[in-house]
Amino acid sequence: MNISATKLGLPVLCLSAILAGCSSSPVDETTSSIEDTTVQTATVEMEVENTAAMVEEVAEPTNSADTVFYFAFDKAVLSDESRAALIENAQFLMSNPRAIRLEGHADERGTREYNMALGERRANAVKDFMVLQGVSDAMIEVVSYGEERAASFGSSAAAWSMNRRVELK
Repeated sequence: MNISATKLGLPVLCLSAILAGCSSSPVDETTSSIEDTTVQTATVEMEVENTAAMVEEVAEPTNSADTVFYFAFDKAVLSDESRAALIENAQFLMSNPRAIRLEGHADERGTREYNMALGERRANAVKDFMVLQGVSDAMIEVVSYGEERAASFGSSAAAWSMNRRVELK
């Protein structure tokens, strides 16, 4: 690969001549004039009357029914009071569909595994009742916490009764 200097020199010379011919002449900045560069801003005054009438706030529908359902010791049977509240919740969910979570709980008596299963049975009892009322099965998630998330701490009948529950969230 012996390339002679004349073969390389001629293209380099042509390229430098082309680049020199394309150069621009310097601009004299003293001769250009720029007029006033301030920016004019306008102020807009709006008269607002009866803003409450002009803008309607859409309130999210609320449900006033109970969302915590309590159970008897070692049972997953709904009480009459819980059924009445669940009917209200089911009607609300049918007119305002959204996904819900049923969290089952148990008191501290029994093994951890037994209480997890009991919490799940309780949550499934609530789910089954709501499905019978017309709520879509796909909208309901069931979770069991067993004794892990106590609502009331202590080893008394009052504390235990507060922990045997299902929460609708």
